[in-house]
Amino acid sequence: MLHLAEALNFSGRKVVAVQAALPFPVVHGRSLRDTLHTQQQALPWKPLSSGGEQQVSRCFAQSVVLRGICKEKPSSCPGKRPASTLQASETEEEILQLYLQTLFPGAFSTSHVLEQPCPTLPPYPQFFSSLLTKQGLISEEPLSSSSAAVESIPVVTALQSAPVLHAVLHGLYKELRRLDTRRWASFFAAGVEEEDFREALHDLRTLADCYKTHFEDDESEDEADSD
Repeated sequence: MLHLAEALNFSGRKVVAVQAALPFPVVHGRSLRDTLHTQQQALPWKPLSSGGEQQVSRCFAQSVVLRGICKEKPSSCPGKRPASTLQASETEEEILQLYLQTLFPGAFSTSHVLEQPCPTLPPYPQFFSSLLTKQGLISEEPLSSSSAAVESIPVVTALQSAPVLHAVLHGLYKELRRLDTRRWASFFAAGVEEEDFREALHDLRTLADCYKTHFEDDESEDEADSD
């Protein structure tokens, strides 16, 4: 994980945010191509890291892994002109890669698609919707109440170096700066020097600024004025 985070960061950045969809919303009988096409500009995941919802098209670099997607059969109409770029893609990896390029133009993206789903057999908690099949796919019709528990689900996860981390790190810096170190004598008695603490605080703010873009400039200036 450390090496992957390092590979996704540059220009002084060191932290990545985590996104996931569990399960990844795939309707039974539909392909990855159809699923991503219906997503349009919506993100197919939710943030697991603090910092709020991520803005589309704002990402420096990311690594995305999608599990539990079967390979699509080749098109039966080879001479037909594709309706979209996704339709022109041949493999699931190409479909996902082009989708990411559309959502995050200019960002460095790597993607992997694996057929093996994430197993959810006991003791995995069964908190899933009753609309999910045993394979974790969305059913277009209500399932029988006597249906067995969900045995596996498709999952998508993303590690991202993104501007949303500016708010996370800067917020942490502000909280630490409010500490009255004179009230924590036992903390510094453990071996931490006041100068080292201040230096670490400065490094944290510098790291936060590495994730700042022009979208965050105005907000940061307002915060500085209020301080």
